[in-house]
Amino acid sequence: MEAYLGELAALATSLSFSFGSTVFTAAGRRIGSLVVNRTRLVIAVIFLASTHWFTLGTLIPLNAAPERWLWFGLSGAIGLVLGDIFLFQSFVLVGPRIAMLMMSLAPIFAALEAWVFLGETLSGGQVFGILITVAGIAWVLMEGSGKSGDARVYGRGILLGLGAAIGQATGLVLAKKGFGGDFSPISANLIRVLVATILLWIITFFQGQIKSTLQTLRENPRGFLLTTAGAFSGPFLGVTLSLFAIQRVEVGVASTLTSLSPIFLLPISYFIFKERFGWGAIIGTLLAMAGVAMLFLV
Repeated sequence: MEAYLGELAALATSLSFSFGSTVFTAAGRRIGSLVVNRTRLVIAVIFLASTHWFTLGTLIPLNAAPERWLWFGLSGAIGLVLGDIFLFQSFVLVGPRIAMLMMSLAPIFAALEAWVFLGETLSGGQVFGILITVAGIAWVLMEGSGKSGDARVYGRGILLGLGAAIGQATGLVLAKKGFGGDFSPISANLIRVLVATILLWIITFFQGQIKSTLQTLRENPRGFLLTTAGAFSGPFLGVTLSLFAIQRVEVGVASTLTSLSPIFLLPISYFIFKERFGWGAIIGTLLAMAGVAMLFLV
């Protein structure tokens, strides 16, 4: 029963991230990707701190060792600030389907970085899975390049999605350095998001954009509501469900099931964003997901 609950939670994670990327795309096209990123981190901190208080008794894990704050903080800075700046702009330029497909490269980059920096090994089957994933993504991108209105905009969106995948992968590797012993994943996620929020708003302050950000939110209440919905479904609900899943089923199974957003985004992109794509995009997406599954399960 526990395993079934874990698998259902992993599938729900993919659905949460699919919904989150959809509403973040809609919000970004209304108020700009930078405003969305700044706002959703603040909202995510509120959700996570409340959960931390209800489950662990404190708003913030101040009793965590300095080494954990260092590694989780670096993870948040690279994964949630730099990586997500790229991701949210990619949403705006090429839509959630292509952007999230590029994000399926994150496990591959994480595996390669862990191989180089943490001494973890890759089996022959995992290397084959990487090649299948890359081939599937390349198939989708080549089909999309011929149908995009502006090739330069499409290319920028792809490069930004690639940068987002590298940022998320690096953030995961750094977060792994912070774990060890009995430490709550909720606390870890809160540290990552809290440090990322503080850093991003410091940057916003020095850019002189705090006033304009708040003004944009006041003038676009629908954009704020969409951002709130995305913050709840993605950084809060999606991450919480993924942690629940990993605690109850094998990491490989959980990681595969939580990586299915590009598949769920096929009908969402077709019906909501009126995006038209051929069978090549569908087959390429399925091929890429099969490669991700091989990376974790072989």
